[in-house]
Amino acid sequence: MSRNAPHAVIVEVQDLVKRFGSFTAVDHVSFQVGQGMIFGLLGPNGAGKSTVIRILSGLLKPTAGLAKVGGADVATEPEQVRRKFGYMSQKFSLYDDLLVEENLEFFSGIYGVPKRQRVGRKRAVLEMVGLADRGKLYTHELAGGWRQRLALACAIVHDPPLVFLDEPTSGVDPVARRTFWDLIYQLAESGRAVLVTTHYMDEAEYCDQLALMHAGKIVAAGDPASLKRDLGSHAVLRLETADSTESMRVLETEAHILDMSIAGSGLQLIVRDKEKGIASIRETLGRNNLTIRRLDPVEASIADVFEIRIDAAARPS
Repeated sequence: MSRNAPHAVIVEVQDLVKRFGSFTAVDHVSFQVGQGMIFGLLGPNGAGKSTVIRILSGLLKPTAGLAKVGGADVATEPEQVRRKFGYMSQKFSLYDDLLVEENLEFFSGIYGVPKRQRVGRKRAVLEMVGLADRGKLYTHELAGGWRQRLALACAIVHDPPLVFLDEPTSGVDPVARRTFWDLIYQLAESGRAVLVTTHYMDEAEYCDQLALMHAGKIVAAGDPASLKRDLGSHAVLRLETADSTESMRVLETEAHILDMSIAGSGLQLIVRDKEKGIASIRETLGRNNLTIRRLDPVEASIADVFEIRIDAAARPS
């Protein structure tokens, strides 16, 4: 199916809450994931992303709210839910003393793949992840990026309609990360729903839809392009002067500036109010005899959006 076509809902989450004693790890989270969609839960470690995945996979019971996978309720129909997904995490348990194909055989049995289908399924997933010529290698002989691919193969050997990928690219080099995302695209293009968690902000650009999580809550949700456009009163600015270091020094106490960093030959600023921020920056730099060569709005990154949304959530409405 086309990834631009209407999506049948595979994952439905409404007002999901998970508490551990007095600590709220997931705080009234809601989202949907459709067939053929790559949905990203993005946020720092401890934001609640993995807890959401564990609830959806039946490993944790929700404290409150609704969570469904393929129409089955995770709280009341856990066995039905487990047949509908594959799961991979950064700590995916591969058996180092088994051959690549033996690991796949083991997980075929765990996932209940009928014996008559196992040869075909193993061959298909090995070809998909580029391991067709490495089936006779011991798993401990594989480099990190190849182990990652084998973990994915094991997670989808039963051909599930939904795949949970929990921090799947953590700990691998940038080239292996990008190659792995090519495999994620293949999963989505085959019609599977993919729910991926990551703390790498650049990976947000690879997702069809995003939910940005902070302290157990979703602080923003939507497609990457719309999230970068919808900044409210905030803005991201590019500033160039004759002396970036001195400019940073004199601007460090400006109340309108949320964040400031070196960007090439200039500075990148996030301001809480575009018009007031620009006026204040011009006044401060002029007062300190620093000539402005450039001061313009630029496109926000997802990392900028994340910081802006956290700031907006923390300020009184």
